[in-house]
Order: sequence, then structure tokens, then C-alpha cells
Amino acid sequence: MWRKALEGAMQPWRVIVSRRSSSSASVSSAVNSILLRSLKEHYLEVSKMTAPPKVSPPSPFEIMKGALESSGPVLKRSYGDEEISLQVMRLANIIPGGGDGDGDSDDGINQLFLHVDISKPEQKDSLHFLCGLYPDALGIHSVSMRPKVDTSGFLVARTKYNGPAFQDLDEKMRDALHSYIEERGINESLFPFLQAWLYVKDHRNLMRWFKTVGSFINERKQASDA
Repeated sequence: MWRKALEGAMQPWRVIVSRRSSSSASVSSAVNSILLRSLKEHYLEVSKMTAPPKVSPPSPFEIMKGALESSGPVLKRSYGDEEISLQVMRLANIIPGGGDGDGDSDDGINQLFLHVDISKPEQKDSLHFLCGLYPDALGIHSVSMRPKVDTSGFLVARTKYNGPAFQDLDEKMRDALHSYIEERGINESLFPFLQAWLYVKDHRNLMRWFKTVGSFINERKQASDA
């Protein structure tokens, strides 16, 4: 429907443009109006979506202040003298189409990447785990040392040597590393909260996108009408 409407709006331009340049402005205004109407319709549709049930993070994890408005860590906790922060991403944000064919529906968030940062006050670097998080399991993809950063995020340049591939470690070492993060509460119990949190964040981002694009188009429309 959108494509037909756009083609219909553009057709007069092809015929009349060589006669009067003023017709170009009227066609542009028509296209803008169609786009604005579509953006508004989708904005209203998305605004009516039912939010997922509120889920609290497992204790003792706490939600980072301003996490929904940033791309940094989502959860934090203390473990002895260690500070632990978690950042989450959808698999589809790392590998386009990564959820297709693996049981991930269009509206599902069932495969997550979890960045775990463990730091100590006397250490310049932090221990970083990249994990795959699922409803019933957590798997480690890599373990590396990275420079400490502030709470705005920790996805920074790695050190020169990133360590061996996790799958190349012997079974005892792999099991010990899994036990290390599980002892700090990094396991599948985090999944329900992080899944719900991503739903809310994606919804907010989509609403903001419709609104900002609409504002930009509308300003251009008003300027051309003046």
C-alpha cells in the first residue's frame, strides 16, 4: 500500500517537471505528507503495544541508573572487593538474521550476548567474559583482559593478546571458568529480566525513532510551505 501510494504521488512529477519547477515542490510536499501520515500511524500502533510483565533482576544485582537511555551496562553488583557489571545485546544486533531458523520468532528475544566485566580496585585491567545467554543455559564464548572504563560502557579495545579460544581450553579449565562466573550469580536466572528489559528498550527506541524522523520531515515540510 505504501509503495503504491508513493508511486502515485511521484507519477505527476515525471510528466510535469519539465514544464514548471514549482510542481516539484508540490510533489515533495505530497510525499512528505504520505510519509508523515505513515509514521504517525505506526507510532500510534506501537504505542498501543502491551508492555511485558515487570520483572526484577535476581538479587543482589541492581539496575544501572540511566541504563535504558544508554548503550552501557544494565546490571551491577559487588562480590567481595570486586565490582561486576553486565551489558546485554540481542544476537540479531551482532549477527544480522542470527535468530532466524533457531527457534527465535519475529517478536522473541531468546538468544542474548552477555558481556560480563569483573574489576578490582587495585587492578588496572578488568576480566571480561563474553557469554551466550539462553532461557535455560549460559555458555562462555571468550575470556580476556581489558582496560577499566567508567560506567558508560566497557566495550573497548582489547589488549594485544586476547587469550586462547575458549573451546581450545581443556575441559577442566572450561569448567573452572564456568564455576567462577556462576559463583558470582552469572547464570540463566538473569535471562527473564534481561529479556523483558530488552523488550522495553527496543519499544522505547522504536517510539523515539518514529518521533524524531517525523519531527525532521515535518520541519522540512513547514520550511518549504513558508
